[in-house]
Amino acid sequence: MSSADPTERTGPTRPVEPPVQPGLTDCARELAEGRTTSSALVSAALARIEASRHTLNAFRQLRTEAALAEAAEADRRLEAGERLPLLGVPVAVKDDTDVAGMPTYFGCDGTLPPATADSEAVRRLRAAGAVVVGKTNSCELGQWAFTEGPAFGLTRNPWSTAHTPGGSSGGSAAAVAAGLVPAALGSDGAGSIRIPAAWTHLVGIKPQRGRVSVHPNSDAFQGLTVNGPLARTVADAALLLDAAAGPHPRDAHRPPAVDASAAARRDPGRLRIGLSLRPPLTLTRNAPHPEVLRAVTALAEVLARLGHHVEEAHPRYGLIGLSFVPRATAGIAELAALHPEPALLDPRTRSALRTGTRLGGRIVRAARAREVRQHARIGAFFDTARGGHGYDVLLTPTTAAPPPRVGAFDRLSAWRTDLAMTSACPYAWPWNVLGWPGVNVPAGFTRDGLPLGAQLLGPSRSEARLISLAAQLEADRRWYEHRPPAQGAIGAADGR
Repeated sequence: MSSADPTERTGPTRPVEPPVQPGLTDCARELAEGRTTSSALVSAALARIEASRHTLNAFRQLRTEAALAEAAEADRRLEAGERLPLLGVPVAVKDDTDVAGMPTYFGCDGTLPPATADSEAVRRLRAAGAVVVGKTNSCELGQWAFTEGPAFGLTRNPWSTAHTPGGSSGGSAAAVAAGLVPAALGSDGAGSIRIPAAWTHLVGIKPQRGRVSVHPNSDAFQGLTVNGPLARTVADAALLLDAAAGPHPRDAHRPPAVDASAAARRDPGRLRIGLSLRPPLTLTRNAPHPEVLRAVTALAEVLARLGHHVEEAHPRYGLIGLSFVPRATAGIAELAALHPEPALLDPRTRSALRTGTRLGGRIVRAARAREVRQHARIGAFFDTARGGHGYDVLLTPTTAAPPPRVGAFDRLSAWRTDLAMTSACPYAWPWNVLGWPGVNVPAGFTRDGLPLGAQLLGPSRSEARLISLAAQLEADRRWYEHRPPAQGAIGAADGR
C-alpha cells in the first residue's frame, strides 16, 4: 500500500484539546454509582469510532446493534442492583480474537466464516460484564510492527497520523490512545502489545504465558503469543487483565492466579533494577536512536530517585534468536495454511509460510526444547540461588526507534521487512520465547512529539511486581495527563 494516502499528514497532528474520556476504572465506577449508563457510554464510543474512521482507521469490524442491545441489558441489570467488575463498560478486542458471529480475519483479505463461539478471553470479559463494541485492526497474521494491509488500509497513530501506531495490536493501541474505548485486548508474540503501547503512550501488559487463555488456539504461534491489555493507566490495564485472565479447561499452561488490581495499589518495595540498553544479538547493526536512549536513561534516573537500586547490567541472551525464528515462522505457516484464499495473502506472508514449513517438525521441536536452558541462563539474571545477579527487574527500551512513518515498509521484500523491523524493534521478542511477563510504560516523547516506551521485564510469574513498579512510576510521572489531539476535530478542520 502506497504511503501517498490522502489522509496522511506530514508530521505530528496539530494540538486540538480533546475532551477527557473516562478510563476503564472510571467507567466501571460511574456505572456502579449510577452517574452514567452503559447505553450512553457505548453510544458515545461508537460515535467516536465512526468519527475517527477516516483519520485513524482503528477498527476492522463493529458490533453496533449487538453492543447497543447488550448495553441496554447492562443498564437493566445495573438498575436491578447487579454488580460485576466491568458491567456495561465498552471495550474492544483485536482482530485475531474470536467473537461469536464475527469472522476472525486476523488482518487478512478474503471471505471467512463467522466464529461460532467466543474465545475464552472474550467469554471471560463478557462474564465480567464488558460490552465488546468491535474488533480492532491487526496486520496480516500479526507478523509486523505496523498495522497496514490491503484488506483494511492504514491504521494511524493518534499522536501523528503520518506515523504508525505499531503492530500488530496497532488498532487496539490507536483506539485506546485516542480515547475511542477506555481499554482494549491485544496479543503479543514478539512485542505486539508492548511495541504499539510504546509508540502510542500507553501501558501494555504482556502477561505470563497462560495467564490469559488463547483458546480456541491450544498453543498460539508455538507458545510465543499471549493475550493482554492496553490502557492509559496501570489500574485500567490491571482491571482488564483481571477480567480476561484464567484458563480454559484444555489449556496446557495454567499459572497460579494473580490479583493485578491489588498489585497496582501496592508499593513495590525497594528493588534491584538492571538497566540494559544493549539489545540481544540480531543480524542488524543499527544502534538505538539517541532519543530512545535519553528517554530510557531518564526513566532509570526516576527509578533511582524513587529509592530503587539501579545499575547497568545485561542478561545473557545467547543465540536466543535461533529459537525464535523457527517458532515464529512455523506459527505463521500454520495459520496461513488455513486461509481459504491463499493467493490473497501478502507475498511476505507466503514467504514466511514457505520458511515456516521448512523449519517445522524436528527443527521447531528442537527450538522449543531449548527453552529450559534459556530459562536457566537468562533466569540467572534474577536468581542468586544459582549464582546469578539477583536483580528484581530488567529495564530496557521497548523499541530502538521512534514510530516509523506509515508506508515505510511498502514494497519491501520479506527479508528486508524483517531486517527493518528487527532494527526498529530488537528488544521485545526474547520474553516471548521465555514466556515471561513484561510491561511497557510510557517513557516520554521525541522532540517532535512522538511517544517512546520502556519495558519492565521480570522472571516467571512476576506480573504483580512489575505492575506495582509501573504504578509507582505512573504516580510520579503522571503520563496519563498527556493526550493526543482530538481526531474528530482534526478531520473536520481539514475538511475531510
